Amino acid sequence: MTQNGRTSLTVQQEKAVLVCAEWPERRSADGEALEELRGLALSAGAVVVGTLVQRLDRPVPGTYIGSGKLQELVQLVRQSGADVVIFDNDLTPAQTRNLELATGVKVLDRTELILDIFATRARTVEARLQVELAQLEYSLPRLRHMWKHLSRIKGGIGMRGPGETQLEEDRRLAAARIRDLKRRLHGILARRQRQVLERQDEFTVSLVGYTNAGKSTLMRALTGADVPVADQLFSTLDTRTRQWRLGGGVKVLLSDTVGFIRHLPHHLVASFRATLEEARQARLLLHVVDASSPRMEEQIASVNEVLADIGCDRKAILLVLNKVDRLSDPLTWQLLHHRYPQAILVSARTGFGLEELREAVRNRLAHEMLEAEIEAPASNGRVLAWLHRHGEVHRQEILDDRIRIWCHLPAHALQQLTDPGIVIRTSPRDGTDS
Repeated sequence: MTQNGRTSLTVQQEKAVLVCAEWPERRSADGEALEELRGLALSAGAVVVGTLVQRLDRPVPGTYIGSGKLQELVQLVRQSGADVVIFDNDLTPAQTRNLELATGVKVLDRTELILDIFATRARTVEARLQVELAQLEYSLPRLRHMWKHLSRIKGGIGMRGPGETQLEEDRRLAAARIRDLKRRLHGILARRQRQVLERQDEFTVSLVGYTNAGKSTLMRALTGADVPVADQLFSTLDTRTRQWRLGGGVKVLLSDTVGFIRHLPHHLVASFRATLEEARQARLLLHVVDASSPRMEEQIASVNEVLADIGCDRKAILLVLNKVDRLSDPLTWQLLHHRYPQAILVSARTGFGLEELREAVRNRLAHEMLEAEIEAPASNGRVLAWLHRHGEVHRQEILDDRIRIWCHLPAHALQQLTDPGIVIRTSPRDGTDS
């Protein structure tokens, strides 16, 4: 794969020309799509040396952009000395081939660029497997374009036959690797699902949101967890779960997830199903939004679209408008309060609004909390330890060979108390008998 410098998908330290072609169904506000593409290119390590924008009624079948814009692109590549052209669109293999022949440099589309960023960010074995699967599934139908050498390989023992081409061999190997990756990821998903099920007695909260909305910074501020924080797109690919103390003895499990983005490739969502399992099983989602972004509303819509794709659109969701420390205009604050009256305004960086966020989550949790009076054999020390771990114990007393405990804990947690000899009497938090 050496033609046009296409020895790999990476754009690290390469000079890039960005192309944004829009048609009515995918039209954004002026400059928004191009600015996001610029952010993606910079995250991948590219140096942007030129940009090109075209608005058209529909993509051109052969080259995506029109002939006039194509000539303009060729000139821009030559004048800027670009090494790569990056489209904010998904290209067909034929379009990529035609564009590379015309420009003489490597051409990447939006999905390739996102996959390249994911490949550089992946740290755990799980993340690397997910990225590799997504890359292979993207590349498999494009192998004819990626491999220019179709020379015959010799037959012999262990070969399918003397007529197999290198292309066919690569397809077979890629398909086998995809099957192996899916098998291994299926095992990881099963293990992740078991881990989530084991935490059913806990109230779980998951952070979701657009990439670079500040989810990791918020998680560090809320839990004190030493999670990596970076001002870049897709800095988090792996799910992290930490204990979050809400006050009053109430504790929940808080998970951080991979950030979403506009037009996130569906097969990429599928590949990261195991990572997104925490969000799928969470009792409450905190949708974190960068309130300082001019594309805030579009980003909210993009996240809601991905949540629907993974079956989370019917979950309880609390909107959290982050980075309000960047808003200097009081009118902007008033507009946010008016447009999103149920949202919580916070700054993970300064700590503003975090107590209000804790109170909002406590209120969401309140309807699941019960005041319970529990009796158990005094010899069963496990019960008392369990109640201290999962709830708030008010007082306790020992009556002969029995222990009586008054506590406050989530209703679903009581289902775990199945030991013989345990008696449970409950009432809602407001004191009404149940």
